[in-house]
Amino acid sequence: MKYLKYKLGLLTLLTFCCILSLKAQNSTDLLDETYIYLQKHYGNTKVDLPITLNRAIKPIHEIEDTDLQVALEKEINRNKTWRRLVKGKQMSVAIVDLSDSTKFRYAGVNDNHMMYAASLPKIAILLAVIDAIDKGELEYTDELKRDLRLMISKSNNRASTRNIDRVGYKKIEQVLRAPKHKLYDEEVGGGLWVGKRYASAGKRYPDPIKGLSHAATTRQVCSFYYQLALGNLISTERSKEMLQIMKKPALHHKFVNTLDKVAPKADVYRKSGSWRNYHSDSALVWGPDRKYIIVALIDYDYGEQTIRDLVIPLEKVLKNSRSL
Repeated sequence: MKYLKYKLGLLTLLTFCCILSLKAQNSTDLLDETYIYLQKHYGNTKVDLPITLNRAIKPIHEIEDTDLQVALEKEINRNKTWRRLVKGKQMSVAIVDLSDSTKFRYAGVNDNHMMYAASLPKIAILLAVIDAIDKGELEYTDELKRDLRLMISKSNNRASTRNIDRVGYKKIEQVLRAPKHKLYDEEVGGGLWVGKRYASAGKRYPDPIKGLSHAATTRQVCSFYYQLALGNLISTERSKEMLQIMKKPALHHKFVNTLDKVAPKADVYRKSGSWRNYHSDSALVWGPDRKYIIVALIDYDYGEQTIRDLVIPLEKVLKNSRSL
């Protein structure tokens, strides 16, 4: 009788262990499918960039979020001028919500529509130069460091042209098209492109789709910042270097003009551009209460003011969509 009870007890224990094993297996499968980035939520805490991941990052098209998309379109359409500009392909906006460390979210309007972006594509020059340094093709001198900072922080055209000349158009294109980054891809409307020196002289190297010299889509600019924040541009260490170069912009207009007022304690990593009626801005905003990417490209005489006006509505979209 005792032996029978012992066998029954052992059988029960084995059954229980099998159930636990199956649950653990299902849990592991779930983690693999959802790409858990950190062991716990970082919530409203200040986390250093770049973020450390426990999984390979999802490409940006895999973090598209329906609730965020609906909220973004609804907010843009509230404004008659914005609605008109979007309809005429004169306005493109995209956002990435990085507030939940286990679930990043993306949405965009006209986000695959490539537009002239003036100085914003200088971020592509930065990436190409840092890639060349990483591969031993360029020496990382003090002069080069100054030129990179001048190019990004003050949008200095002479420094930008020197950096283009250091690597060349083909190198920039190669880095943008690299399978790891895919920041220019004909299948999704193109993306970031630099095909002219920021000077009157010099040959053009236009993009294959529209023949633009300095171009971008808001989707691919978001992808640049998204990969940068997650340490995926070249390497974690190289991403960290680029973040430092892009931090604390010297020009306080467009997005930054509004962010200075509503988020003075947040770190802002940013690049903008303007030429005639073309206005663009892009920012990775990182603070205890704000963790997001916003990008806008606008073909409109009052585009600079429009970009200033976008910040608060976009923050509203990001905040409200989290509770849906």
